[in-house]
Amino acid sequence: MAPIPLQRDIVQRPGTTRAGHAHGPHLASRTSLPGIPLAPSAARRFVRAALAEWTGLGVPAAVGFSDRLADDAVTVTNELVTNAVVHAGTTVDLVLGLEEEGGDEPSAALVLEVTDHHPARPVSGDEPGADPGPAGAHPGELPDPAEYGRGLQVVATLADSWGITYRTGLKTVWARLPVDDWSAPPAPPDGEALRRGLRAAEILAPAARRTERDDAVWDSRGAPAFLAEASDLLAGQLDEDLVAAIAGQLLVPRLADWCAIWLETEGAGPAAEPRLARVWHSEETGTEPLRAALEREPLRLPAGVGPGPVPVPVPWPAHPAEEEREDTLAPPPHPGGRDGAALAFRITAGGRALGTVLVGREGVAQVPEAVASLIEDFVRRLGLAVGAARAYTRQATISRILQRGLLPSKVAEIPGVTSALVYEPSDDGVVGGDFYDIFPCPGDRWCFVLGDVQGSGPEAAVVTGLARPWLRLLSREGFGVGEVLDRLNRLLLDDAMEAAEAAALMVAAAGGQQLHDGTQSRFLSLLYGEVVPLPDGGVRCTVASAGHPLPLLLRPDGSVRPAADPQVLLGVVEDVAYESQIFDLAPGDTLLCVTDGVTERRSGPLMFDDGDGLARVLAGCAGLPADATAERIRRAVHEFAEQPPDDDVALLVLHAD
Repeated sequence: MAPIPLQRDIVQRPGTTRAGHAHGPHLASRTSLPGIPLAPSAARRFVRAALAEWTGLGVPAAVGFSDRLADDAVTVTNELVTNAVVHAGTTVDLVLGLEEEGGDEPSAALVLEVTDHHPARPVSGDEPGADPGPAGAHPGELPDPAEYGRGLQVVATLADSWGITYRTGLKTVWARLPVDDWSAPPAPPDGEALRRGLRAAEILAPAARRTERDDAVWDSRGAPAFLAEASDLLAGQLDEDLVAAIAGQLLVPRLADWCAIWLETEGAGPAAEPRLARVWHSEETGTEPLRAALEREPLRLPAGVGPGPVPVPVPWPAHPAEEEREDTLAPPPHPGGRDGAALAFRITAGGRALGTVLVGREGVAQVPEAVASLIEDFVRRLGLAVGAARAYTRQATISRILQRGLLPSKVAEIPGVTSALVYEPSDDGVVGGDFYDIFPCPGDRWCFVLGDVQGSGPEAAVVTGLARPWLRLLSREGFGVGEVLDRLNRLLLDDAMEAAEAAALMVAAAGGQQLHDGTQSRFLSLLYGEVVPLPDGGVRCTVASAGHPLPLLLRPDGSVRPAADPQVLLGVVEDVAYESQIFDLAPGDTLLCVTDGVTERRSGPLMFDDGDGLARVLAGCAGLPADATAERIRRAVHEFAEQPPDDDVALLVLHAD
């Protein structure tokens, strides 16, 4: 299906207070839902109950509530809440508001606002698999591929307008659905109704009735407050397109009627064309004509231009020729056909040009000096945010490449055993400390590994890069499970000793001064096992755990027991003789191996494995195949706390067929 139009990634009702901010509708119902698969159904019930309550209370606008409006509101709610649960995974705040506007043509609208607490996760809707499927699908059930990616398309079709608002730590997706048939009550409103009507008029009135700005406020306390808000919103954003989206929301309509942001393509050379990242107009219908005008004649600033404001012509003719208008029935290429003023600002960071911001006001000869100065300060902050986002992107790219080199591109298939892996690094920009492997060995043996190196980043990558090939080499040399861990332990200690000697030489070369190079002890927890198929079905497992969460054995009757004994970490103590345990994995049995990102997942003072929490979840997986068991454990780990996991999550499931 066609993708959602880009210009609607961020949409704001013309000149209104942004959805989710302080000035909400007077009549509203609110609820908070946990980020679990049951949240969409609870949200649907909540919306129907709120509409029924307003109808029962005799709210004037409720007269226009039709069955179709209720169904549309429920459908939009379901799509937005499902999107938040699947892609953000946090608590979801739902607000259903009723906005009324009087005047010559009174109207009313339902406004739905769905807020999650993971603004770094983009709203997904146009890529395959982004939407979890039709309403009513059971948790864990794969949706019909024909329905993939239809969530936001449904919202865009049913809603009069919709959009996204970013705040510190929050992302709100809102949608506005007009009430079908409503007229204002004939009786004069009382004082409270009058105040409500004034509030609604302020929110919903056309842009022409309230576009006057008080530019004098930017000379006093307004400018510092605006810049503080901008710094707070831009700081920590790790995607340059998201930075541009937030910047546009901050500029329009408070400081300008429209704006556009170009970003230079990193590493493409000075001759490369900048990318038109975002375009905003205070009137939603003006965005596309403005974009077309800017794409037809891209803005080009001279190379020597600094960060200050540069007056430039508006991107459309001030007075289009009459013959041009007569030759076509299309509207003029500029929104509203008004004159105006435009300023361009170079986006820079660290002496490098990163892009350009173009802002404009309609119906004025020039932008006030105080406003231009404020935008210049804002663009400096924008440059820092874009530079930080690009630095993070570079680091994340390097980390992903390094991670792919440290992890196997494909794990071996064990005869008679179905395996399932889950690996989720906590930070895409840092190499994770968890690693895994399944590989064949001589003698009809298959070995599996699940490890966790202390820390993350380059230090963890060094240990992982040493441990995985050493394990494969030792395993293929025919050493038993305990012997493999003995030798790996000595190799890690020898490597650590060489690192300590090198550090001592560096200290001596520095004149005896201690060097703080951030090196860490090279030790890791490891679960290592060997599998041999049995002639009558099932496999014989030999496992050993070195400072690692113990593997759990699940029988078909739902009983769960540890399958290994605890032993000391690798790379800590020299004289250790690691022991292994042997057991049979009969058909229907399941072996679960996890890292401490699962067992030590926190929710306040509690951990996921407190009171054998992992064993209880695993017991409920009796009879499930390996992939379903892995998905149920993964989901339980995510649902244990509101915030996303702050440690790598890795688990391996082996199920005897």
